[in-house]
Amino acid sequence: MIYLDNGATSMHKPAAVGRAMMDALKSCANPGRSGHDASMKAANVVYHCRELAAGMFDCDPDRVVFTSNCTHGLNIAVRTLVKPGSRVLISGFEHNAVTRPLHALGANIRVAGRKLFDWDDTLEDFFQALREGVDAAVFTHVSNVFGYILPVEQMAALCRERGVPFVIDAAQSAGALPVSLKGLGADFIAMPGHKGLLGPQGTGLLLCAKLPRPLLYGGTGSESAAQDMPGYTPERAEAGTLNVPGIAGLAAGIQYLKQEGIEAIGARERKQTEFCARMLNKMGITVFTGPHQAGTLSFLPEMDCEIAAQILARQNVAVRAGLHCAPLAHESAGTLSTGTVRISFGHDAGQTQSREFLKAAAKLMPANL
Repeated sequence: MIYLDNGATSMHKPAAVGRAMMDALKSCANPGRSGHDASMKAANVVYHCRELAAGMFDCDPDRVVFTSNCTHGLNIAVRTLVKPGSRVLISGFEHNAVTRPLHALGANIRVAGRKLFDWDDTLEDFFQALREGVDAAVFTHVSNVFGYILPVEQMAALCRERGVPFVIDAAQSAGALPVSLKGLGADFIAMPGHKGLLGPQGTGLLLCAKLPRPLLYGGTGSESAAQDMPGYTPERAEAGTLNVPGIAGLAAGIQYLKQEGIEAIGARERKQTEFCARMLNKMGITVFTGPHQAGTLSFLPEMDCEIAAQILARQNVAVRAGLHCAPLAHESAGTLSTGTVRISFGHDAGQTQSREFLKAAAKLMPANL
């Protein structure tokens, strides 16, 4: 299979990920609950992953909270910073993992920056909204639909200047672009473990510069006599038993990224994205591309996008079509009524994938149907 749906999840994991998970299944018990060898090994596995993540994302290990996915982490972060009626600034390219929690809380949402691949528009609109006054900001690093890399460093600086707490959604950037909790000065950065970090599904990370408000309450293995959650991270946001096999696999994924280098991986992804954009454009297919683009590309064939994805699937090319759980992004780009077909490269991006995809994409042209 030519797998180009890494924006949804990475599928071709390093072999070490599965081995680490199997080892944990066979030898790890519940971490932090007992003093026997199996429990202690689990605790070591968990802490090892915290250390690896802390090193990659420039924070202290105790600031790394394990979640079940990026959405889980975003919900913790949003509910920590946002109250009903809070004025919250977001970009025009947010995922439902950001917008739905805000709507559920009854936040007063302001959208800033609606032009694709246009840093000037994003920053000017963002700056103006901050001047008018907001209580918090939540914004993505990279659009999951179009691969637009937002100017998060500048957006973060503007928030810091105004004293506005903010959350970054790193769902599409972690593992392919540099992400630094200390460098950005974010209150929270949420990310999945199963996408660019190459871990299994059911894993995620929330980097916490601020003490999070618990989303779940329960046992942590610490301060058991108290009926409130511990007042420190990571335990405050980690109620219940952790996914130790998943965390073991995530650690192996992060270790692989350290060896390969996220800059090299990101460069490979962007190279193939640019190549596919040029070739699709030559075919006469509408392509959404521009400066500041990561390893994700959306395009509009001359047919229903879901049908186009099915035609590609029959040729053993895996893509995603539709609204990608991000209607706001499609509204910004003018594709809300049609959706798009999306290809998204991963750590194994290469010329063979691109050429096989383009050969299949040629069948989408009316003359070839």
